[in-house]
Amino acid sequence: MTQWKPTTCMRCAVGCGQQQRGVDEGYGVDKVRGDYDHPATGGLACERGIRETENPDGEWLTEPLVRRGDTLRPASWETALGIVAAEFIGTVADDPDSLAILGSGQQTNEAAYALGKVARGGIGTTYYDANTTLCMASAVTAYYDVFGSDAPPCTYDDIPEAETHLVWGANPAAAHPVLYRWILDSAVESDSRLVVVDPVESETAEDADTLVQPDPGTDLALSRAVLARLVETDRIDHEFVDAYTDGFEALVDSLPPVDDAAATAGVSPETVEALAAAFESPTLLYWGMGVNQSTHGTDAARTLIDCCLATGNMGPGTGPFSLTGQANSMGVRVCSSKGTLPGQRAFDDEAARAEVAETWGVPLSRLPDATGPGPVGIVDEINRGHIDAVWTVATNPVAGMPDATTVARALDDVFLVVQDAFRSETVEHADVVLPAATWGETEGTTTNMERRVSRVTAVSDVTDGVRPDLDIIAAVGNRIESGLFDEPPLSPESVFDEFASLTAGTVADLSGITYDRLDRELAVRWPAPDESSEGGYRYYDGENESWSFPTESGNAQFATATFGGVPEPTDAAYPLTLTTGRRPDAYNTGVRSREATSEVPTARIHPETAGQFVHLLDRGRTILESRRASVPVDLAPDDGVPTDAIWMDVHHPAVNELTLPMVDPDSSEPNYKQCAVRLASPDTSSTVTRSGLSHTRSSSTD
Repeated sequence: MTQWKPTTCMRCAVGCGQQQRGVDEGYGVDKVRGDYDHPATGGLACERGIRETENPDGEWLTEPLVRRGDTLRPASWETALGIVAAEFIGTVADDPDSLAILGSGQQTNEAAYALGKVARGGIGTTYYDANTTLCMASAVTAYYDVFGSDAPPCTYDDIPEAETHLVWGANPAAAHPVLYRWILDSAVESDSRLVVVDPVESETAEDADTLVQPDPGTDLALSRAVLARLVETDRIDHEFVDAYTDGFEALVDSLPPVDDAAATAGVSPETVEALAAAFESPTLLYWGMGVNQSTHGTDAARTLIDCCLATGNMGPGTGPFSLTGQANSMGVRVCSSKGTLPGQRAFDDEAARAEVAETWGVPLSRLPDATGPGPVGIVDEINRGHIDAVWTVATNPVAGMPDATTVARALDDVFLVVQDAFRSETVEHADVVLPAATWGETEGTTTNMERRVSRVTAVSDVTDGVRPDLDIIAAVGNRIESGLFDEPPLSPESVFDEFASLTAGTVADLSGITYDRLDRELAVRWPAPDESSEGGYRYYDGENESWSFPTESGNAQFATATFGGVPEPTDAAYPLTLTTGRRPDAYNTGVRSREATSEVPTARIHPETAGQFVHLLDRGRTILESRRASVPVDLAPDDGVPTDAIWMDVHHPAVNELTLPMVDPDSSEPNYKQCAVRLASPDTSSTVTRSGLSHTRSSSTD
């Protein structure tokens, strides 16, 4: 019988330690269980992570595919890689920015590092993204602006110590169930409480002591109202603010009247007071995509951090804790050369650029001097004719990006290479498909949301037609830039060592982490500058009870902001607001967790609102329209949804045909969480769909 091996779940960013066992014969994972020795989760594991590792749904890719006419046909690896290399080399010969690359938080640290090395060093393209711009970029930008470095200062160890758990724009009961168990275990204590801010009553909200339901897209207005109330009632930790922060007076001068900001957010002044009171106890403030995925996402995240700074909710048991989405979103932020060079080195740091170029053996002049515009900006550049080829790795932009119909059409206009383990919506538009290994078949490391690096181990071989992401990336990279990597198959350990050495001396120092250490300790939090240290609560010296931040002044920075309204307000033609979220039983765009892609998505709607449009229903089914697309939906009456809103899950591939491609000006993160929609009868739907323009007459629901 095959042996159990320690590894890490790749489902979400909690980073649950697992033990996995491969099948006795053939290929695949036989059994999965929690690992009681793992320091991050101590044996806890969610049912979905186990199920989707043991027996994922979806159609597996088992051999390379090359488009012949309108059909994807099997090909050898040599043929597929030859076509990819020839097209990419020809494309970038005159302009490296003619090739765009989209990676993912589903890659290991090693694969993400290698992809960034190809993108930034082998090619030199500005148009590269690691997928975190779609989920974490606003939180990342806010952390940099306030603290001078990315990643939460707090860790899982702080959860039991908090008395107020304030969950804002997140649903950890659905998205991060193991982490949520710790939150609940703490919140049920007699001196603790759970406060939830969410426009829609979620699974997390069902357990809340207090639920606040602002209008979708108004998190900045509400958080500024809370700050204004804290200032107005002098619930400020002046000692902390005076000693360790800059910009507080300017912040105070910028704050709106509490009543005005409350009205903008659609809540009462009494509700604002209840949220302000939450900060009187040691508070952990968690936020997620409901805050980040907005045109005001960075400002809202900064303001939430400001609430913690102003009230002294910094230090063990307190603080601002952004909840990361994808399994290795934290890792790709540190190592993939997307927003920074490895180790959070800035793109305009000449010494850092020189060190990276020397390590990679590429000309310094080849490294781009900007991070790029993010996935939405990349699609815009395709539509402007500036990009001729796109390579996607472990991501599904045709389903996962806003205004997905436009994305699909843009990708049809370029030479598209799709690297994935499963047949996704994006695969259907590919010119070449490169089949990759998945969970249980891959060696490497991952980094969870509290900065813990863990091993990912393989318990099964792969079929001859499938290769690990790392080896595919190296094979393509070496064809573009000879000698960029050793010849595949690569040693993930050697790649990790190269990456870790590049982080030495940085604020995200992993140089003290090795595979040998991970084999002994299973997981290590960065910063870890030597083999005996690991990070705890950041920026705080508990021995001297002092603070130091990697900013120019050494202090944390308050920020000012103004709420300018939602980017697509409702009106008489589109009177309802669509907002989106996660389901407990689904995963990302659903390629490994949904049984079929043809089912009609469900839209939650308040019963009173559904009653107003009963004439548009056919046995509960109708058409949901935005200004970008029309989608058939099954309405599910739910009084947890506000009367002027509709909620849909992010996992169905049709949902993002409706969403809005406006982005945050600081982070380039899209505004997934709010757009204007209407209901229409099936025979009068009129907006653009993936099939093209509908020529039927328009319909309004006013």
